[in-house]
Amino acid sequence: MTVEVRGFAADAAGGWGDLVAAAVVGAGRRGVDEGALLDAAAAATVRRRAGIVPGPARRLPEPAGHDPRPRLPAAARRRLAALLADRSGTGGGSRRGPAPDLAELIPEWLRQAVECGYQAPPELLPALLDAARARIDLRPHALALAGPRGLWLAERAPQWAPLLRDGAAGPALPDPRDADAVRALWEEGPRTGGPGTGQVRGALFAEVRRADPAGAVELLVSTWSAEKAEDRLAFVELLRTGLSLADEPFLEDALADRSRGVRAAAAELLAGLPGSALAGRMAARVRSLVVLDRSEEPPVIAVEAPYECDAAMQRDGVVATPPAGMGERSWWFGQLVAAAPLALWQAVFDGRTPEEIVALPVADGWRSDLLAAWSRAAARQHDSAWARALLGAAPASSPNEPPAFTAGPAGPSSAPGSGEHIPGRDPARLLTALPEGERAAWVAEFISAHGLSEAFRLLGACAVPWPEELGRAVVDALEIARDGGSYPWSFSGVMGLAERCLDPSYAVRLEPLAAMHEEAEESSPGAAGYWSEAFQRLVATLRIRAAMRDELTTPAALRP
Repeated sequence: MTVEVRGFAADAAGGWGDLVAAAVVGAGRRGVDEGALLDAAAAATVRRRAGIVPGPARRLPEPAGHDPRPRLPAAARRRLAALLADRSGTGGGSRRGPAPDLAELIPEWLRQAVECGYQAPPELLPALLDAARARIDLRPHALALAGPRGLWLAERAPQWAPLLRDGAAGPALPDPRDADAVRALWEEGPRTGGPGTGQVRGALFAEVRRADPAGAVELLVSTWSAEKAEDRLAFVELLRTGLSLADEPFLEDALADRSRGVRAAAAELLAGLPGSALAGRMAARVRSLVVLDRSEEPPVIAVEAPYECDAAMQRDGVVATPPAGMGERSWWFGQLVAAAPLALWQAVFDGRTPEEIVALPVADGWRSDLLAAWSRAAARQHDSAWARALLGAAPASSPNEPPAFTAGPAGPSSAPGSGEHIPGRDPARLLTALPEGERAAWVAEFISAHGLSEAFRLLGACAVPWPEELGRAVVDALEIARDGGSYPWSFSGVMGLAERCLDPSYAVRLEPLAAMHEEAEESSPGAAGYWSEAFQRLVATLRIRAAMRDELTTPAALRP
């Protein structure tokens, strides 16, 4: 067969090659009209396509499961589309301008939409899954909103395989009460080695752990010897949920695991159980290291740090090699005290309360080590009484007095109301042992006394949205910093937190602060403009958050 178009002819066997040769060399050099070449190429293409033999039909995949949840209201659907379209954020640089960073509002929007019981719009599922792929923090709520359709897509598209990790694949998991289905997936499910493989078993384990803590341990024991080290470590970490003395036998065995990471994680969990055998062994060790010298008036705490780190101590999680710049004895001592049950000390110190114990003098310069170790123990054991004693009342000071918290290598540190620097003491961790309301009140009092320069990590320990007292303290401190001509970029982190954590009702109060004001003589150059932009952005963000909430929660009958 020969194809002839406008003077260009090519036979069926070699026609395509002639066309390619003419196009590569140049139609003019081959004596062919360019138009004829294009016409011949079009005809040959049709012929080649028409001659393709179709392959065998592939079986269509099963459709996604039905999602009975209601669809999003139109306004909320448009909002989600706008947030996902802008999810790359406003870019880097220290000066962000007055425009809100919509990407930072996606987590709050997703959480509220899931709480309201909506399903994601089908047309926005690809963009939603892309956003969840890029940000791990979005995955749980994004997959919950996406529902069966989203999981169906993630299972079939390689680019979304990461969404099957870290417990995000919940909809595909069997009911944790279905023992046969759980056992089948646990034993036959894929191990680590590719996208979305071993992590599915991790998600299954987390679900079973929440529903049946003891059953989860039995499941883990059944395959423990065959698990890879990275999976064993991940499973031990998941035991934090529902941790109790019932887990002690398994964790004791894990202290002899061949993986150092697994041994350390098991020791950490056992130290958080004051009634465990490990805690008892640590108590026996520190009883001989810390005593009350009653010959002094007032009595003094005497410390004799260990001179060696023996094999038994190392099996119980004590790390033998100290970090650079720290002595061995101090390092070992701190680990032992931090792992001992806090209830021990009232017996050692004649029934004194935690506040009275913390106030006792300590001989030979060991006070900082002892208080830092007690602080780690209080956070680990979630002991609010000890955390309260170690934090003390939020330290107040005069304007010329430095704050009790000072930034050291390990972050802000404090002493109970004294301004004393305690290296390794982390008040943000101590705050997590307090009830949410008390935590926020303490931080609000601290900010009112010292401003925001040392408060960023403390604010991160508070529940969101901030209660009225804490929100008011932050706003007042920001206004004082602005009026005082403070270096504006120093507060960008706190301003970012305020955008996400302040109650949206604060927009009305903050609006006057968004106006330009006259710079003080001692102000940093351009500070007034920065502060104006920052407050404009804060007000705009709060208004968007309020609109987001209304769009999701306003009854259908009242929507425009």
